[in-house]
Amino acid sequence: MRIMMIGTGYVGLVSGTCFADFGHHVTCVDKDKSKIDALLEGRIPIFEPGLDALVETNVAAGRLDFTLDLASVLPEADAVFIAVGTPTRRGDGHADLQYVYAAAEEMAPLLRDGAVVVDKSTVPVGTGDEVEAIIRKARPDLEFSVASNPEFLREGAAIDDFKRPDRVVIGVNDTHAEEVLQEIYRPLTRNESPILSMSRRAAELTKYAANAFLATKISFINEIADLCEKVGADVSDVAKGIGTDSRIGARFLQPGPGYGGSCFPKDTLALLKTGEEYGAALQIVRSVVSVNDDRKRAMGQKVIDALGSETQGKTVALLGLTFKANTDDMRDSPAIDIVAALQGAGITVRAYDPKGMETSRAVINDLVYCENSYDAMTGADAAVIVTEWDAFRALDLGKAKQLLNRPLLVDLRNLYSRTDVEKQGFEYVAVGR
Repeated sequence: MRIMMIGTGYVGLVSGTCFADFGHHVTCVDKDKSKIDALLEGRIPIFEPGLDALVETNVAAGRLDFTLDLASVLPEADAVFIAVGTPTRRGDGHADLQYVYAAAEEMAPLLRDGAVVVDKSTVPVGTGDEVEAIIRKARPDLEFSVASNPEFLREGAAIDDFKRPDRVVIGVNDTHAEEVLQEIYRPLTRNESPILSMSRRAAELTKYAANAFLATKISFINEIADLCEKVGADVSDVAKGIGTDSRIGARFLQPGPGYGGSCFPKDTLALLKTGEEYGAALQIVRSVVSVNDDRKRAMGQKVIDALGSETQGKTVALLGLTFKANTDDMRDSPAIDIVAALQGAGITVRAYDPKGMETSRAVINDLVYCENSYDAMTGADAAVIVTEWDAFRALDLGKAKQLLNRPLLVDLRNLYSRTDVEKQGFEYVAVGR
């Protein structure tokens, strides 16, 4: 199949590259000349483990290419995937669909008969209807289909998620669209990955419902962690006790500083707005958003409390800036709120992140960026683990103790055991313990 991917961001580049690796011919299109130039030169504009090698392999094989010129390739496409950003619209919390609709308007004159337009971007219920209406208005006699194919990719594990998915969701309103998408994803049937076919609107809602449910698990275990601290229980034991129940499952039951990233924050807000439009209260989702907002601020206060009453002039070593490990994504990272709280208390923040330093500079001011974990800890009054990078899982605590002004470790990801840390002469503050 000849596939066009509109957008070379996280979703578009990963999806397009993996489709090419399946054997399809994929052209990725973007309006950002710097991105396309970088890709043509073999430079990947995002960090995702394994993506650079996979892009190189498929470009060399002639299955993957990149262009700024939509008109030169779109008329030959069997399927056109829209993978543009749908950020939260400033001021009202709705998903901003201007880029989706602009893509529909631009492609309309160029589509061939039988083409399938696929929303890969995360879009609210009814977006596919509007995309279809835009194209139909421009080309009333065109034979085409519009489908929904939401992505379920975890940053840091996206390639494996794409190639070994729990399921593939396709939302279609006609048999032709279903047949085309079934053929595109046919290589996955060898892995026995289920392809779930449903209506277009059901697929659009499935993506939001999945992310809202996972966000709910995170906020739930964070609240239980707070209770554990007050009653003298260990949240790790509680999480294991409930996570081994097959009805609940162990994933997303690790307490921490709250969720962030490109999906959960904006998708929960967009789902709330959809609920408001259709008269559905969604009170659980509303509580999840509120709990997570409070959580990020509370983690900053947790560090301040650990330092003691006099914080003015103190220094903290912040280990981790990105919202999770194995990504350079700073969107809605808990580190943003934590740094704001610390700086508000007169604390200087020395920070290190294996991949997030450059992206951090665009969103956090007045940080002292360091070369590594030990550089960050030099002269600091506490070390604070914010992101669960592997580089922070086996720190040389003896060396750290020599570098720190005070041997205080605030572990917001519970990477260490209290016994091991305290044996090294540290004060240890964790989450839910």
